[in-house]
Amino acid sequence: MTARFTIVGGGVCGLAMAAELSSRGAQVNVIDPKGAPGEHACSWWAGGMLAPDCEGVSTEPEVVRQGCIAAAWWHRHGANVTQQGTLVVALGRDQSELTTFARRAPNARTLDRAAINTLEPYLADHFTKALFIDGEGHLDPRATLAGVHAQLSENGVSFSRDTDGQMDGQIIDCRGLAARDVLPDLRGVKGEMLVVRCKDVTLDRPIRLLHPRFPLYIVPRGDGVFMLGATQIESGDRNRATLRSVMELMNAAYALHPAFGEAELLEIGVDARPAFPDNQPRIRHLPDRICANGLFRHGFLLAPALARMTADLVLNGTTPEVWYEDHRER
Repeated sequence: MTARFTIVGGGVCGLAMAAELSSRGAQVNVIDPKGAPGEHACSWWAGGMLAPDCEGVSTEPEVVRQGCIAAAWWHRHGANVTQQGTLVVALGRDQSELTTFARRAPNARTLDRAAINTLEPYLADHFTKALFIDGEGHLDPRATLAGVHAQLSENGVSFSRDTDGQMDGQIIDCRGLAARDVLPDLRGVKGEMLVVRCKDVTLDRPIRLLHPRFPLYIVPRGDGVFMLGATQIESGDRNRATLRSVMELMNAAYALHPAFGEAELLEIGVDARPAFPDNQPRIRHLPDRICANGLFRHGFLLAPALARMTADLVLNGTTPEVWYEDHRER
């Protein structure tokens, strides 16, 4: 008999879950009252970096281990993944940040100006030292969400906006912050980002600018378009970008390369990431559903691992190796 599932929530977590389950032969229905992926989804505003080593500098080792499958998983499910590594730089007064970063990221190797020039010529005049982590990647979140949604529709996954309709089979709740009605310890972490166009700068890979107060990452989107992000503020506010945050992102970009001072501002985005108190995700088994949530700032990085472990649980009865909580008898 074909296993049947209803996934509630059509963001990065819900779509990854649908892709994993349907690829294993399950019948899947995705319900999201707001419809197809768009600016209502937290993942619409993501950086799309698949950088487990960089994230491992400030989070648990399990994020690195589980995140290592992300690039291959997204590629297998039709995403255009670019894997040209991550370049990490710091301004002169913050050079000690590079030393600390390198100590926590064992796969990072140190580059001199000549090596920087080989990778990113536009930065060689501004930085004499950098770190490079080979193999890390990035993708365009919006193109990926739209592409996976379309592919799932073609492969027989049904999509609905009717939350009052019948939910067939087992329910998997991937609603992000909306799931606080059943996950009281879930909180919002606000992130603000900018999209700019700067024809005078060419970058081939994500750049991380270390700063003790407002670290910046810049992700190339092609055709002179860059995503600048992102703040991390303890708030569930999903609608209001602050002047201070926007100025800090702009100032950091200008410090990376003065040509960003002439960039065209295309978008200011803001949303709140779902997170548990320890910033680790959860697969929480409730009496009436399984909740997969709490991806924090690691949406595209950890959604594949969360989907894989949840699919192993519901299809094979395999208890997830990490991040699993059984609350059915509480």
